Amino acid sequence: IKLQNQRAVLNQQILRAVRMRAGAENLLRYVATNNNKVREQVLLELSFVNSDLQILKEELEGLNISVEVYQNTEETFSIPLVPLGLKETKEVDFTLPLKDFILEHYSEDSSEYEDEIADLMDLRQACRTPSRDEAGIEMLISYFLQLGYVENRFFPPTRHMGVLFTWYDSFTGVPVCQQNLLLEKASILFNIGALYTQIGTRCNRQTQAGLENAVDAFQRAAGVLSYLKETFTHTPSYDMSPAMLNVLVKMMLAQAQECVFEQIGLPGIRNEFFTLVKMTQEVAKVGEVYMLVNTAMNQEPVKENIPYSWSKLAQIKSDHYKALAHYFIATILCDHELQSGDDEDQQEKALSQLYDYMPEGLMVLTVLKDKVQRKQLGKAHLRKAIVYHEEALRVCGLCKKLRNIDVLQEVLTAAHKRSLLKYAQQETEDDFLSLIQAPDILPKTEHRIETITPQFSKVKVKDFFHRLGPLTVFSAKQRWTAPRTIRIHLEAGELGFSLKGGSPVQIYCLDPVCSAASMGLKEGDYIVSVGDVDCKWLGVNEVLEKFKSVGEQPIEIEVISCQDTAASMHSKSATYSVGMQKTYSLICLAMEDDKIDQTKKAPLKLPFLSWGTKNRQKAASTLCLPSAVAGSSQIKKKLSPFTLLNTESSLY
Repeated sequence: IKLQNQRAVLNQQILRAVRMRAGAENLLRYVATNNNKVREQVLLELSFVNSDLQILKEELEGLNISVEVYQNTEETFSIPLVPLGLKETKEVDFTLPLKDFILEHYSEDSSEYEDEIADLMDLRQACRTPSRDEAGIEMLISYFLQLGYVENRFFPPTRHMGVLFTWYDSFTGVPVCQQNLLLEKASILFNIGALYTQIGTRCNRQTQAGLENAVDAFQRAAGVLSYLKETFTHTPSYDMSPAMLNVLVKMMLAQAQECVFEQIGLPGIRNEFFTLVKMTQEVAKVGEVYMLVNTAMNQEPVKENIPYSWSKLAQIKSDHYKALAHYFIATILCDHELQSGDDEDQQEKALSQLYDYMPEGLMVLTVLKDKVQRKQLGKAHLRKAIVYHEEALRVCGLCKKLRNIDVLQEVLTAAHKRSLLKYAQQETEDDFLSLIQAPDILPKTEHRIETITPQFSKVKVKDFFHRLGPLTVFSAKQRWTAPRTIRIHLEAGELGFSLKGGSPVQIYCLDPVCSAASMGLKEGDYIVSVGDVDCKWLGVNEVLEKFKSVGEQPIEIEVISCQDTAASMHSKSATYSVGMQKTYSLICLAMEDDKIDQTKKAPLKLPFLSWGTKNRQKAASTLCLPSAVAGSSQIKKKLSPFTLLNTESSLY
């Protein structure tokens, strides 16, 4: 919580600095063009603001690499793992927009739903600082699922509700503001993934159970972030861009692979031929995945916003684990001479699997049998291990943030000394074979690491606004008449109509000459109450029982008539993302033509957020404090793989 509070303060400071920079840029552009003195003063002010922004960015990076805050409190001798920080948000007041919509759209007394609205706001507030455990995950998922209900209940596709959601980029601290609920849902998903990473780093890596939990947590984090990337493909902030999410997924899977290696070696690594072969391939796999992570982190556009220390840590881990692979295979060659009772074929096969090629003039079987060649190749691997160790220590020394992590320095130094000691123990030869280069080691793992797709359906939540009625009928995209009161008189024991459907029931086979029809009852009307009893959730038999309970007495019912969905209304939505270089553009949802030819098929709509680089000619720049500019793109609904979360879900 303390770290999140520091992040919130930094975000506010970054926002103020960004606004000052935007103002200075505007002044430079429009005022100081002809006045050199003013121009020099503005340029000086701009340089100060940019310096402040750089300092604030470094402080934010410091929070992102505050790995010791999230690590297990037990004394450990392991390289720290990297968690994601939670995205910060501003408070949102749902009260007036939701109460107005309940009164206008559902024709109900909105004051009766104040408790439900308060519950929703309390849940959102609690989600800003969730506990780092399964209870925290369940709470975030509950709110995410609750947003699915809220979206269907209160956010019609034709207009915006006037609720402004503000979320801060986890890496840049720059705010993104939208009236679109999808920004809220995407940000909550990001925080679910981030919380899984914090749970993973907090596991006790000195126990098998702790390592198993860490592997599971990182796989689940990767699954949530991957689902976010596939479902919300046009998010407006850098931390949720497809390129950044792709890197984060790779990083979480790499950390899971690292924990798998630690899990295998936790009982101790026996100095035995086939055990060391297995460990060599496993640790080489860890080095490979971290090399891929480091490569991805240094690609545009991710390189500009990924914390520098993360990229360097990935490089350090790649070098460190590659060095361990060469150390293990050197131990195989130097400590295990082929004995008369050894299985020669099995050892040859096992050693062959470690190499894609052998140095010129060497063969695996010959190396196994020849003591001199074994020693020379083993020393070559030790030299390569030492080179990798030294590179890892060098890179660690260049990064201020990593240099201050004591346990990282201790692990790297201990591994380096061990390789140096092993090399010093070998006999010195002056022949030319000592100059052979150790071949690369083929990585292989018996423990496949994959993303775990989130199972949101396992968390059971109840719609806060359940009393409004079944979502199949009572949703934001459906329109009805206001409730009408019909006085029913039984005529010869007959109602004059039948009932059909589930909840709520509909009028069916209405007799046009019955008294109910003369009072305005229509075929297909929904019955929402009988007498004073709300029956939106009652079935046919239950409603008939209500009628029978009054006998021959007249009874009043309330009914509504479904209306055709109105033509799309003009609406605008803008992404507010200020002061970012090469930022994604300000997006405005298009205004449809006033008249649409009914004989033509309505055009498809573009995603709710269009990525700026794809719509550069259709959107306004947000390099300065923006004003909304209507674009020409049209809206297209992004369908979620989980129909429960889709605004057009048939489940409702």
